[in-house]
Amino acid sequence: MRLEQAIRTVNDRGEKAFIPYVMGGDGGIDHLPDILAFLERSGATAIEVGVPFSDPVADGPVIQEAGLRALAHEVSLHDVLEAIRVARQETTVPIVVMTYLNPIFRFGIDAFLATCREVGVDGLIIPDLPLEQSAQFFAKHDKQDIALVQLVSLTSPIERIQKIANQSEGFLYAVTVNGTTGGQTTFGESLEAHLANVAELSPVPVLAGFGISTPAHVKQLGASVAGVIVGSKIVELLQQEDRSAIEQLMAARLPNLHV
Repeated sequence: MRLEQAIRTVNDRGEKAFIPYVMGGDGGIDHLPDILAFLERSGATAIEVGVPFSDPVADGPVIQEAGLRALAHEVSLHDVLEAIRVARQETTVPIVVMTYLNPIFRFGIDAFLATCREVGVDGLIIPDLPLEQSAQFFAKHDKQDIALVQLVSLTSPIERIQKIANQSEGFLYAVTVNGTTGGQTTFGESLEAHLANVAELSPVPVLAGFGISTPAHVKQLGASVAGVIVGSKIVELLQQEDRSAIEQLMAARLPNLHV
C-alpha cells in the first residue's frame, strides 16, 4: 500500500517518518488545502486529517476544541473529503482520514469508501472500530487499497498486540500514553522498551503517537520505531500561526538534528 511504502522509503533514507495531524475545518474548511501543502513542503511523510465530531472519545482538550471550532463552521465529513480533493491538486503525500463510525454510517459506507478513493485518501483511522468488528464492518464493502490503521495501547497484552499488528494496514499506531491525546512533559520509563517490542512484533511499520510535542520527544520515541505522529501540538501551533515552530518540530525526524 502507498502509505506503508512512503514510511519505508523515508526509513530507507535514514530518516524517521513524521505524520502531522490537522483538524479538517479548524479555522474554516477553505484553509485545509493550503495547510496540507505547507505540511508536505515541511517534510511530512503523510498527513492525518481529522473530521470534526461531537463525541471524539480519543481526543484530548486541544483537538476537541479544534473540532468544536470546525463544527461552528458547520464542517462535515463531506466537506473534509471535498477539501482533500482540492488539496490533491498540489499535495502528493499519503493522506489518512481520522474519523468515527457515526459520520461514516451517516455518509453511507460504500459512498464513503468510493469518495475516499476519488479524492485520494490513502488510509483510515477509526478509533471506535474495534479489531473484531473491523473485518465485519468492511466485509461487504470494497475497501481496495485504502489502509485501515489499527491502534495498540500501553495496556494491550503481547498476544493482543500481535493480533492487531497482523491485521493493521499501512502502519501500526502505538499509543504512548494511557488516556486521550495531548502534550506530555515526560513518558513512562518503560515506554521505549515497549515500543521496541511492538516494532519487533509488527509486520508493518510502527509509529508512536499521543503526547509527542517537542523535538526531543520526536527523537526519543522515534528511536524505537519507524516514526511519530504529532497532533495536539501541530493543531496548537497552526492556531497560533507559528509555522516556523512546526518546521522545527518536523525537522527532528532528520538524523543529524541535535536537540
